[in-house]
Amino acid sequence: MGPPHPPGPEQSAVWRQRFSEEARADRPDLSMLCLLIGAQADGALDEAGMDAAQIELDRLAGELPFRPGGPRSWATALAEHLGERCGFRGTPGDYQRLESSLLHEVLRRRRGLPILLSVVWMEVARRAGAPVYGVALPGHFVVGFGPPEQQVLADPFDGGRVLTGPDAELLVAGATGAPLDPSMLTPADPLDVVLRILNNIRAWAAARPERGDVALWAVELSLLLPSHPARLRYDRAQLLVQRGDFLLGAAELDAYADIVAGVDEPAADRIHQQARAARAMLN
Repeated sequence: MGPPHPPGPEQSAVWRQRFSEEARADRPDLSMLCLLIGAQADGALDEAGMDAAQIELDRLAGELPFRPGGPRSWATALAEHLGERCGFRGTPGDYQRLESSLLHEVLRRRRGLPILLSVVWMEVARRAGAPVYGVALPGHFVVGFGPPEQQVLADPFDGGRVLTGPDAELLVAGATGAPLDPSMLTPADPLDVVLRILNNIRAWAAARPERGDVALWAVELSLLLPSHPARLRYDRAQLLVQRGDFLLGAAELDAYADIVAGVDEPAADRIHQQARAARAMLN
């Protein structure tokens, strides 16, 4: 079975509007944003399917044995419940599947990328009252429990294994070759989590040129976030050109070049040249 295919243009526009509104809410709902990404990827996911995913998160939280106590108690309880009893974890093969970045599929398969499994951990723990947050270690997302001076880290990709200080250092060293910096252990903003998920989806699509449709909707959702890298406009323009939308792609390239011109004139000239080359493809 191949990866899911997006919904039609009308339904896609509805999901994008919802995504944009949720991203701009006072307190954006991480699970809802992840499910809207899923709906953009999978035309079979409808309103009822999103409700069912939220109900499943509620159910998993309701099954968590009440564990009064500190951050370690919470981390251990989540590992026993989600990791051991429910079987949520990741494998190397999960990196090859688009479904590993879609929350509704991760809840169904109980497999996913570190960041999506961390979303499951965070959403279940939060519903149960735990002091939980995401921790965006370079190359490997984990969850944290408790305040900085009592912080306990857990790795949902490894079934929620509670990490020691050296474990976290090894994860960072393995991903980047660099030492662990304390700034890496701060709680991740929900919208930064969403952008990182969309970046993962774009990376999946970049390795599969025939799935330029996935790369395009992922970059377009990223552009709906209130704060995003300006370069995403350039990435979108290039994807439009690659997909044969030469005029719109060229117009976007020119618009981005105008932004860049104030800080880097030679770069702006190169981008205008790319726009001219895109228009020439129509001749």
